[in-house]
Amino acid sequence: MAFAKWCSSVAILLCLEPAAGFLTTNGLPRLAPTFVRMADIISPFDDSDNKSSTSSTKTATDIDKGPLDLTWENVELVLDSMRSYLIQDGGNVVISEIDGPVVRLELQGACGTCPSSTQTMKMGLERGLKERIPEIQEVVQKMPEGPELTDEQINVVLDGVRPFLQVAGGSIDIDRIEGKDGLQPAIFLNMRGSSASLNSVKLEIAQRLQRHFMMAGLRIEWVKN
Repeated sequence: MAFAKWCSSVAILLCLEPAAGFLTTNGLPRLAPTFVRMADIISPFDDSDNKSSTSSTKTATDIDKGPLDLTWENVELVLDSMRSYLIQDGGNVVISEIDGPVVRLELQGACGTCPSSTQTMKMGLERGLKERIPEIQEVVQKMPEGPELTDEQINVVLDGVRPFLQVAGGSIDIDRIEGKDGLQPAIFLNMRGSSASLNSVKLEIAQRLQRHFMMAGLRIEWVKN
């Protein structure tokens, strides 16, 4: 099949060369010399084209086949189909561990400390993986080890924003910590001054605390004055 394709390519190139305008001394038409670039000729022994087309469609074909077995390779394959959405938001995801029917993933970059990382894991990645790999019972998030949730560590973060609040005549203090050993611990803060009504300031403080403690379920609550 490849040899026939090669022959056809050469034949077409020869036939397309114009004969008119070239005459010999006896008045008979003479064919113009034909030059064929080697790069344009497909060798009958070169199967690289077939290999590349096969490899380029492998990922899409494998995913579209239907239910996949629970293997590291297949989990990676499904994650690849969703990874671009995380990368657009400055994040990524890698497999940390597969323990029986439980897959443990680690969100990296902006996704790891995002307040909605739990929703990203459960509603996005877990749903996509379970649809393609029915053997998976649960997808859980692996969190990097962060500092202990204490008043001292909270103040490390708050000390970074207090000077800006004081310029505007404001202040911020810890009210209490709840659910310290639970799945969704909460930090209650008391902010006073003109900045207390600005959601942008509250959001910045909350994000700093979440990045510091690296806890997916950490909530930041505000005490009403």
